[in-house]
Amino acid sequence: MIVKAVTLFLIAMAVLAMFGRLRFPWQGKRLQGKCPRCGAPRVGRGPCPCGKA
Repeated sequence: MIVKAVTLFLIAMAVLAMFGRLRFPWQGKRLQGKCPRCGAPRVGRGPCPCGKA
């Protein structure tokens, strides 16, 4: 019985992982990871904290 529960749990996790990797057309492109001038990581859609880009 416990093997069956573990198996179902692992299958459910695999299905959720597949949906997590799925990209929809209306989501658009991903944002840049780093500022091209100072190299700081960019979070959100706003300008870089350094104020240069």
